[in-house]
Amino acid sequence: MLLPLAEGLNHRSTLFDLPGHGRSPDWDGISDYHSLVTGIAAGLAAPATHLIGHSLGATVALRLAVERPDLVSRLTLIEPVFFAVATREPEYPAHLARFAPFQAARLRGDWVGAARAFTAVWGAAGWDGLSQTAQAGFARRIHLIAAATPATEDDTAGLLRPGRIDGIDVPVTLIRGENSPPIIRAVHRALAVLMPQCRQVVVPGARHMVAATHPDAVLKAMA
Repeated sequence: MLLPLAEGLNHRSTLFDLPGHGRSPDWDGISDYHSLVTGIAAGLAAPATHLIGHSLGATVALRLAVERPDLVSRLTLIEPVFFAVATREPEYPAHLARFAPFQAARLRGDWVGAARAFTAVWGAAGWDGLSQTAQAGFARRIHLIAAATPATEDDTAGLLRPGRIDGIDVPVTLIRGENSPPIIRAVHRALAVLMPQCRQVVVPGARHMVAATHPDAVLKAMA
């Protein structure tokens, strides 16, 4: 996902596949998924790193800035799906309604249906625009969305406790697509209250997968 960005940066970058993705081992189905990913990222980050994350990865970068500030010199958060920060925003009820078809399909064990519902909202293209191989891959990994939900929806990591996010004092850039789901705008707005030093950038014509579809615009925003 972030490879096009890494290729455009003029300094060394370290990327990794999330558990259950790419060449990384599968998730064990037991450990806290968000904590697992955060631990991997912490092990790869050097002191004073510019952390760049997209979607779930952006919530991990945010968590590292809270829990390991020694590792972070700058944050670039691209479409962070930290919905817990926006529960009091007017867009939140509609977010729950849009997520309901995914949840219903997941609970009845319909992984293809869950993947179809998820990509309809969050994908770069609709389900029918994906190859059969891509569809199979989405369906195989879609349970990982639910694995991360306790952290993204319920803030099980406690990032919203006083002195946590609002204690981050490094430069922060928030990047979102112009046509992303409205809840992302709400997340950015709520994060900006907690981190008034942040800079917000909206990429025209882009959706949630802006890091992959508009890498040049994202690189420009980061610069």
